[in-house]
Amino acid sequence: MKIDLSGKTALVTGSTAGIGFAIARGLQEAGAAVVINGRSTASVEAALGRLGGPARGRAIDLGTAEGVDALAALEPRFDIVVNNLGIFEPVDFFAADDAVWDRHWQVNVMSGMRLARIYLPGMAERGWGRMLFLSSESAFNIPVEMIHYGVSKTADVALARGLAKRMAGTGVTVNSILPGPTLSEGVAEMLKAEMAGGKTLEEAGADFVRTHRPTSLLRRPASVEEVANMAVYLASPLASATTGAALRVDGGTIDFIS
Repeated sequence: MKIDLSGKTALVTGSTAGIGFAIARGLQEAGAAVVINGRSTASVEAALGRLGGPARGRAIDLGTAEGVDALAALEPRFDIVVNNLGIFEPVDFFAADDAVWDRHWQVNVMSGMRLARIYLPGMAERGWGRMLFLSSESAFNIPVEMIHYGVSKTADVALARGLAKRMAGTGVTVNSILPGPTLSEGVAEMLKAEMAGGKTLEEAGADFVRTHRPTSLLRRPASVEEVANMAVYLASPLASATTGAALRVDGGTIDFIS
């Protein structure tokens, strides 16, 4: 199986590190012309330096309507859009005020919605396109320590499914990806306390999975590359019959058959 994305342009939001960066690298290795995105010029330039090749960057906050409009003015066309931008913050439900909920909603949901509204029509006109949403196993296993996050990720799955129906018959597919615990920089930051006790990142990650995601069959976090592999496949012509799906890269954490 050979994935060839030569001649395709791809945007990966929130791609200066973690899963987003791994997806950007995978798409570039498959031949796509990739646009890296982050909020600061320094982070974007650093990511471009690590990525190498012909990729270009856009330092724009896509968690705002103004940021999305600014990107659209600079980049009017993409063949592939990966809505990876997202935040998570453990806050108990009764301590999570409206600002916490609104911040997660704007970044995790509205960013992808606005980009879909801008870029899907052009994909449909050209008869080919790929729109991906990075959701989470937390969309179905709502985490009690961050209910606001789980709700936003459930919304991503619903949005992707609805958009897939709207784009039916156009040659454009829309799907969501549900990673489980993944060893990204954000997760590493969350596990700092455990690592301070002498554990490696991998050991702390495995302990976290066993404690907080006991249904995991993998019994360890995924690597960012393992999640990226699914995204690159779904972005390719080889996935032409997959649309409206929520594809799990969760290590078997979600405990039902689907």
